[in-house]
Amino acid sequence: MPTYLILFLPAALAWRLTTVAISSRNERSLKANGAREYGTPVSMLLAGFHVAFYIATMVETNMRQTVETTISYVGIALYLFSVSALISVIRSLGSLWTIKLIIAPHHQVVSTGLFSLVRHPNYFVSIVPELLGLGLATNAYGTICIGLPLYAIPLFLRVREEERVMRVLVTGYREARTFIPCQSHAPGIAVENVA
Repeated sequence: MPTYLILFLPAALAWRLTTVAISSRNERSLKANGAREYGTPVSMLLAGFHVAFYIATMVETNMRQTVETTISYVGIALYLFSVSALISVIRSLGSLWTIKLIIAPHHQVVSTGLFSLVRHPNYFVSIVPELLGLGLATNAYGTICIGLPLYAIPLFLRVREEERVMRVLVTGYREARTFIPCQSHAPGIAVENVA
């Protein structure tokens, strides 16, 4: 494995562990102030897929004899883009940012930063480029081809759940005029059961 990947992979893992620590701190604070968690099974599924994707890329890259350097550099650049996007999301949401779906009492719609451009930047401008970047950086093409489509399943479920909960519980969310990258309305889901 090239030296730059030996440096990149622990740094990527450290970054992810740092975000989990930020999320955990914010979650404790939110729940202490009356916030409520929704969609726990989907959050667990999404976290599991995220960890599995990281593990699969590392296993696949360790099985390779060579790594295409140009593709790796493109992947690292994409990963760094995703890090900057997530930093922007965390700054915009502040103490509301968690990796779980937690709604605070008097939750406000955030329309600054990337939220002024896209409704779910945490997923579509951060997580998707993060995983694609990680896969390209490690030349884990099998993980990209299999893992990303599989990851799309819990991601779709999460966006759908978040849309449903936010529309019911957050004043002004329905009226927010930002681009939604995927259709998240699911007929047959009883919105009344959110509260």
